[in-house]
Amino acid sequence: MSGPGFAVIDFETTGLFPGGHDRVVEVAVVHVSPDGAIEGQWDTLVNPMRDLGPQHVHRIRAADVMSAPTFEQIAPKLVELLAGRVVVAHNASFDLRFLEAELDRASVWGMPKISSLCTMQLARDFLPGAGRSLSDCCDALDIVLDDAHRASADALATAQLLAAYLGSSDDREGWNSIISEAHAAQWPVLKDAGIAWCPRENAPSQGAETAATFLARITLKMPEYAGPAECLDYLALLDRCLLDRHFSAHEAQGLVALAERLGLSRDTCANLHIDYFQQLVRVAWADGVLTDDEIADLMLVADLLDVRTSIVEDALAGAGAVLSAPEDTGISVQFSLAPGDLIVLTGDMIRPRSEWESHLLGLGYKPHGAVTKKVRLVAAADPDSLSGKARKARDYGIPIVDEAWLVKLLG
Repeated sequence: MSGPGFAVIDFETTGLFPGGHDRVVEVAVVHVSPDGAIEGQWDTLVNPMRDLGPQHVHRIRAADVMSAPTFEQIAPKLVELLAGRVVVAHNASFDLRFLEAELDRASVWGMPKISSLCTMQLARDFLPGAGRSLSDCCDALDIVLDDAHRASADALATAQLLAAYLGSSDDREGWNSIISEAHAAQWPVLKDAGIAWCPRENAPSQGAETAATFLARITLKMPEYAGPAECLDYLALLDRCLLDRHFSAHEAQGLVALAERLGLSRDTCANLHIDYFQQLVRVAWADGVLTDDEIADLMLVADLLDVRTSIVEDALAGAGAVLSAPEDTGISVQFSLAPGDLIVLTGDMIRPRSEWESHLLGLGYKPHGAVTKKVRLVAAADPDSLSGKARKARDYGIPIVDEAWLVKLLG
């Protein structure tokens, strides 16, 4: 059992309702001694196994949590960090409700009554007249709060706020009483499976995916056993992934997995990327003109596919003489929607869902509430969405695009 002392916690969540659909996406814990000294800090992203809600608030992308542990996996260490300490949070009722709901989902039994304090409620005594928000309380005491709505930053600021309260309190009796009460509580001991925590800065998905970032994950094979059919399968998936001119982390992961399954080597995939780019040039040149928009699009694809500058220049320079006749590769290099197509929306988009549905209906499309094989497109707040709809779309091979690309597609 840890302690005695305080365990300051902060959760970032998908929303406000822990008893329903909302989940924790990040947790931070800061240990504070009885006299206010910072003793240790821990934090991790959490895979909520659903979409991430208002991402503009917590700024966590679905790609960031793809490889993060679930709450059930972090529960043993989290319980160990909280055991024997007073649990403290700013607006503690919010964090405690999420803590209890998540522990219940993780089937953690035998929890004691949690001894807790709320720095927001305590501000009425220690900071009369200050606002209730964490930033207001920190401003009143000149506590620096950088990167608000990041669990580690908010938990540390709350810990410093608690330390200020402790330092300005002449009567220690109340503090000592709740510390002793918490230290005496019997918390369950959970078996730890050794799952490592994943702080936000260690998320493996930092930065945009390009061919340069994911080709290195494909095995170098010698000899290679893939043939034309396997190459065409890879090109078809590549085409679908580049629909919105962006590689999501799921798409990059899918290309790597397909290459491994088909027996394609890293070098072959790189050459297929060149073939794909040259096919785009052929299609763009089919009308005998390369417009500025077409050239800009080709350059974007070349960057995504990590096609060498010399190859790009040769392809564009020789478009009229060499690449004028498109080849029939079976690859659809353009995507369009037709009236009556089913479109599914998922996640907390910038534009309200009801407005999007009305807009789509007005254009002749059919907003659909579930993903079936008849759905033409899924538009998500985040292309790497972990929602059930997004997972089903990936199973069916249905393209997933973001809101900005849907706007562009619809004109």
